Amino acid sequence: MADPIPADVITQLLQMNPPETVEDMRSLLDGFAGFLNTDLPEVGAFHPAVPIGAFSADVIVPKGEGPHPVLVYLHGGGWICGSPATHAKLAHRFAEAGNLVVNVDYRMAPEHPFPTPFDDCVEAVRWAAREVAAYGGDPARIAIGGDSAGGNLSAAVAAALAADPSGPALRAALLIYGVFDFATISAELPPEVAAAIPALPGGFGEQMIDLMVGSYLGQERSDGLLRDPRVSPVHAAAKLPPCHVVCGTSDPLVAQARALKTGLEAAGVPHEYFEDEGMPHGYAQMEFLPSARPAIDRMVRFLEAQFEV
Repeated sequence: MADPIPADVITQLLQMNPPETVEDMRSLLDGFAGFLNTDLPEVGAFHPAVPIGAFSADVIVPKGEGPHPVLVYLHGGGWICGSPATHAKLAHRFAEAGNLVVNVDYRMAPEHPFPTPFDDCVEAVRWAAREVAAYGGDPARIAIGGDSAGGNLSAAVAAALAADPSGPALRAALLIYGVFDFATISAELPPEVAAAIPALPGGFGEQMIDLMVGSYLGQERSDGLLRDPRVSPVHAAAKLPPCHVVCGTSDPLVAQARALKTGLEAAGVPHEYFEDEGMPHGYAQMEFLPSARPAIDRMVRFLEAQFEV
């Protein structure tokens, strides 16, 4: 088993000041973002806060002449926190590799619960198909991707657009440690790694999930809502484009990734699947961890292959 120290780092940070409210979560992520997003990779151009209806997106243009393939990126943060700024370096990595990135600042819960974040992300893809040519992007080569809550939204949006004859055709989806089935979401770690990771404050994991899910879907959640593909895209796995699914083995959401992998296999959807040993939730942003850059490089290669089809 890989050295568990990376997961310990995240645990220790949470133990120092465990968040209890949405405001706590936002402050925690915003504070950590300053550490994660230093030394941004060089890109060709940066257009911040481009208006898209009631929300906006940062448009990051790679160096070189276009038209560039396009990645619509949906940040993580449990549907309640995060922004293009908290995920700036990860988005810049994809632009550094030659992709025009639309880093979406969708509206969030609890101020804007489901379906608003989902609807915003659908509109962001439609906007990209209409407008990216003006920034040097190729509207015929669009992929979607996101981490955590953004992974959930990416899969849900991709499935919804595939079922809409008027929707833009997506070449691929990057699904990075996402939630794909709300009925089975859990704070429990896989048994094979749980013993190697220090415990969080009592009940903390469950409390954090309750805060996020309750803010996004409400406290009273019917079985029909939990099975809605806009919420739990595992139920629409057959509609997804080629997918790259990745998660760390020290992430409670690895069970979600494995469930989606099973759904993609059953539906015959082309996909790549990776588990990075010992990596915690959020590790693709943590370039001090050994698996972060290799994971990003795999995603870049996957996009390149799908954009060549």
